[in-house]
Amino acid sequence: MSLAQIKPINNAPHGGVLKDLIARDEPIREKLLLESQTLKEILLTDRQICDLELILNGGFSPLEGFMNQKDYKSVVDTLRLADGTLFPMPITLDVSAAEVKEQGIVPNARISLRDPRDESVLAILIVEDIYAYDKKHEAINVFGADDLAHPAVKHLYDRSKEYYVGGKVQAIKLPTYFDYVALRYTPSELRAHFNKLAWRKVVAFQTRNPMHRAHRELTVRAARLRQANVLIHPVVGMTKPGDVDHYTRVRVYQSILPRYPNGMAHLALLPLAMRMAGPREAVWHAIIRKNFGATHFIVGRDHAGPGKNSQGKDFYGPYDAQDLVTKFQDELHIEMVPFQMMTYVPSLDEYQPVDEVVAGTQTLDISGTELRKRLRTGAPIPDWFSYDSVVKVLRESYPPRDKQGFVLFLTGLYNSGRDTIARALQTVLNQQGGRSVSLLLGETVRSELSSELGFSREDRHKNIQRIGFVSAELTRSGAAVIAAPIAPYADSRKAARDTIMSTGGSGANFFLIYVATPLEYCEKHDRKGNYAKARKGEIKGFTGIDDPYEAPTDADLVVDISKQTVPEIVHNIVLLLESSSLI
Repeated sequence: MSLAQIKPINNAPHGGVLKDLIARDEPIREKLLLESQTLKEILLTDRQICDLELILNGGFSPLEGFMNQKDYKSVVDTLRLADGTLFPMPITLDVSAAEVKEQGIVPNARISLRDPRDESVLAILIVEDIYAYDKKHEAINVFGADDLAHPAVKHLYDRSKEYYVGGKVQAIKLPTYFDYVALRYTPSELRAHFNKLAWRKVVAFQTRNPMHRAHRELTVRAARLRQANVLIHPVVGMTKPGDVDHYTRVRVYQSILPRYPNGMAHLALLPLAMRMAGPREAVWHAIIRKNFGATHFIVGRDHAGPGKNSQGKDFYGPYDAQDLVTKFQDELHIEMVPFQMMTYVPSLDEYQPVDEVVAGTQTLDISGTELRKRLRTGAPIPDWFSYDSVVKVLRESYPPRDKQGFVLFLTGLYNSGRDTIARALQTVLNQQGGRSVSLLLGETVRSELSSELGFSREDRHKNIQRIGFVSAELTRSGAAVIAAPIAPYADSRKAARDTIMSTGGSGANFFLIYVATPLEYCEKHDRKGNYAKARKGEIKGFTGIDDPYEAPTDADLVVDISKQTVPEIVHNIVLLLESSSLI
């Protein structure tokens, strides 16, 4: 058979046609680009950029834009577009009431969609409708629960704006990337790659975690049983908060690729914003992989599950995802490969599916919790579990606890002793060595970073978020950070903690220390007389006098300078760090 006679992969895109809008609109790209400079605009969020990229390149086929109200309601209630096509996830563009008014977002308007990272316009939206939506209804129907413990539900309530805008888009360009550019394939490019290599059957492996020996064995076994090749297709858009960063994960995938039989596997990155929606997400992932040219798709146990709900129970059953994919098998036209739990059998020096191991045979496993503990403490990770190259990458990104950064966040009233404790801590930690120590005193930050801010609730909140941002940047680099603002509001402290925990990398170690010195003591020992001025009305919005201080209920340590000496307090904080193996 000649090369010209080789059949291309026979898995058609979802809906029958790959909606590659970049290719479709290439002839009018320059015209669209010129027009975009004259239009009102929407600055896209990280999630919206991920969604738009997969609309533009055809990864979300058959979509050609953000869902209008009719499609949105149908998807939320029935897992189908209004025309009956299976599509389980609402793909929406949320905007605020202010944006609707200021940007002239009305039906038939043409709006530029701009990437704020480099100010480039990615597409033009042709507005079809603007509609309000029921967040609770979406949470229950799409994610299975109205529970803020679910990251997508939390995003829905905390970050999604009041309205959705529906409408098709015209493509100008895909987002620009500077990392792993050679591994970023559009569906058209990946399909062409498979055709060039004459790959007829492709088993896609979805992952948002590092891969180890068990994952390699699982994917090789799945491919060999089906005489297929393997597509390692990890998500590098938005995953679950707290996941290993994508830079580390891609280095892991690159290091494990040579462990596959020659020519069996290919690595490509997927810029998807996951919703962690369990069963619905599994069907969505299958559709996306089908659009990228895969013929088979591995669906794991508790696939795309977010973990425990607020009652401590799993959001989804372990096989709910596999069951829903099976239900729609005839419409999906991509064969599901159930994830087999693999276990190591020492006597054979190989991995086997758990259900194939003879009863009584010794097996070995390391849980994710145990792996994280070993990385944290520097304990050895056996070669039967992972490869040396993988462990090396993980240890570089996640050093032992005594090499990780941390943030000590001291909060309390003015003149409560925060600054004195913070300076003493800086001296003690500098004496111990091993890390740089950064001190962020409230007044210093005010003068250097937030001099334009006043003392309204909004400005105070903004100031604390700046402290959270700077702290996360420092701790990610392994520094010890001592932040000591008044931080009177619980929501501001929580937002700062969330920023540090989500962006601090291996330094996402946060300790809230409540300096609970009583107001009477603070006022009595106020040599500058600021409390007296506040009581006379000479200083407005003074915390503890005419502006509230919301005492923490979630502090890791409570101290009181009216009852303890500074050396005692510093010693207690050092003990807190020692108990966490950070010093």
